[in-house]
Amino acid sequence: MRDCIFCKIVEGEIPSDQVGENQGAIAFRDINPEAPVHLLVVPKSHSKNISELSQDAESMEAVMSLMREVSEKHTNGHFKFLFNTGEEAGQTVFHAHGHILSQGAS
Repeated sequence: MRDCIFCKIVEGEIPSDQVGENQGAIAFRDINPEAPVHLLVVPKSHSKNISELSQDAESMEAVMSLMREVSEKHTNGHFKFLFNTGEEAGQTVFHAHGHILSQGAS
Protein backbone atom coordinates (compact mmCIF):
# COMPACT_ATOMS: atom_id res chain seq x y z
CA MET A 1 0.00 0.00 0.00
CA ARG A 2 1.82 3.04 -1.25
CA ASP A 3 0.14 5.58 1.05
CA CYS A 4 0.25 3.48 4.25
CA ILE A 5 2.52 4.99 6.92
CA PHE A 6 3.20 1.61 8.56
CA CYS A 7 4.11 0.04 5.20
CA LYS A 8 6.59 2.91 4.77
CA ILE A 9 8.02 2.27 8.27
CA VAL A 10 8.32 -1.47 7.48
CA GLU A 11 10.17 -0.60 4.24
CA GLY A 12 12.50 1.82 6.05
CA GLU A 13 11.22 4.84 4.15
CA ILE A 14 10.12 6.49 7.42
CA PRO A 15 12.35 6.17 10.50
CA SER A 16 11.08 4.63 13.72
CA ASP A 17 12.49 3.89 17.17
CA GLN A 18 12.54 0.16 16.52
CA VAL A 19 12.74 -2.20 19.52
CA GLY A 20 12.38 -5.57 17.78
CA GLU A 21 11.94 -7.44 14.54
CA ASN A 22 11.37 -10.93 13.25
CA GLN A 23 10.71 -12.38 9.81
CA GLY A 24 7.11 -11.18 9.69
CA ALA A 25 6.76 -8.23 12.08
CA ILE A 26 8.46 -5.17 13.55
CA ALA A 27 8.01 -3.40 16.88
CA PHE A 28 8.70 0.25 17.60
CA ARG A 29 7.87 2.98 20.12
CA ASP A 30 4.65 4.92 19.55
CA ILE A 31 5.36 8.59 18.75
CA ASN A 32 2.40 9.67 20.90
CA PRO A 33 2.66 7.35 23.93
CA GLU A 34 -0.34 6.84 26.17
CA ALA A 35 1.66 5.00 28.86
CA PRO A 36 5.28 4.95 30.08
CA VAL A 37 5.81 1.99 27.73
CA HIS A 38 3.81 2.22 24.50
CA LEU A 39 5.07 -0.02 21.73
CA LEU A 40 3.46 -0.96 18.42
CA VAL A 41 3.78 -4.42 16.91
CA VAL A 42 3.10 -4.33 13.17
CA PRO A 43 2.98 -7.17 10.64
CA LYS A 44 5.26 -6.61 7.67
CA SER A 45 2.48 -7.65 5.28
CA HIS A 46 -0.39 -5.20 4.96
CA SER A 47 -3.70 -6.18 6.56
CA LYS A 48 -6.18 -3.41 7.31
CA ASN A 49 -7.07 -4.66 10.82
CA ILE A 50 -6.78 -7.56 13.26
CA SER A 51 -9.81 -9.31 11.73
CA GLU A 52 -8.11 -9.40 8.34
CA LEU A 53 -4.73 -10.27 9.88
CA SER A 54 -6.25 -13.25 11.72
CA GLN A 55 -6.83 -14.91 8.33
CA ASP A 56 -3.04 -15.01 7.76
CA ALA A 57 -1.71 -17.54 10.28
CA GLU A 58 1.97 -16.88 9.48
CA SER A 59 1.72 -13.11 9.96
CA MET A 60 -0.42 -13.53 13.06
CA GLU A 61 2.18 -15.87 14.58
CA ALA A 62 4.94 -13.36 13.77
CA VAL A 63 3.04 -10.56 15.54
CA MET A 64 2.28 -12.68 18.61
CA SER A 65 5.84 -14.00 18.83
CA LEU A 66 7.32 -10.50 18.60
CA MET A 67 4.82 -9.22 21.16
CA ARG A 68 6.03 -11.86 23.59
CA GLU A 69 9.70 -11.04 22.92
CA VAL A 70 9.48 -7.24 23.27
CA SER A 71 7.09 -7.34 26.23
CA GLU A 72 9.60 -9.50 28.13
CA LYS A 73 12.31 -6.88 27.50
CA HIS A 74 10.31 -3.68 28.01
CA THR A 75 7.67 -4.42 30.65
CA ASN A 76 7.52 -5.92 34.11
CA GLY A 77 5.25 -8.68 32.83
CA HIS A 78 2.14 -6.55 33.36
CA PHE A 79 0.83 -5.03 30.14
CA LYS A 80 -2.11 -4.69 27.78
CA PHE A 81 -1.91 -5.86 24.17
CA LEU A 82 -4.63 -3.95 22.35
CA PHE A 83 -5.89 -3.82 18.76
CA ASN A 84 -8.34 -1.15 17.58
CA THR A 85 -10.48 -2.22 14.62
CA GLY A 86 -12.40 0.45 12.73
CA GLU A 87 -12.76 4.19 13.15
CA GLU A 88 -15.42 3.91 15.85
CA ALA A 89 -13.02 1.79 17.92
CA GLY A 90 -10.24 4.37 17.59
CA GLN A 91 -8.23 2.92 14.70
CA THR A 92 -6.46 5.77 12.93
CA VAL A 93 -3.88 3.86 10.85
CA PHE A 94 -5.52 1.18 8.74
CA HIS A 95 -2.66 -1.31 8.86
CA ALA A 96 -3.16 -3.90 11.60
CA HIS A 97 -1.07 -3.13 14.69
CA GLY A 98 -1.12 -4.09 18.33
CA HIS A 99 -0.36 -1.67 21.13
CA ILE A 100 1.70 -2.89 24.10
CA LEU A 101 0.87 -0.58 27.02
CA SER A 102 2.63 -0.87 30.38
CA GLN A 103 3.79 1.14 33.35
CA GLY A 104 7.31 -0.06 32.62
CA ALA A 105 9.98 -2.56 33.52
CA SER A 106 10.72 -3.59 37.06
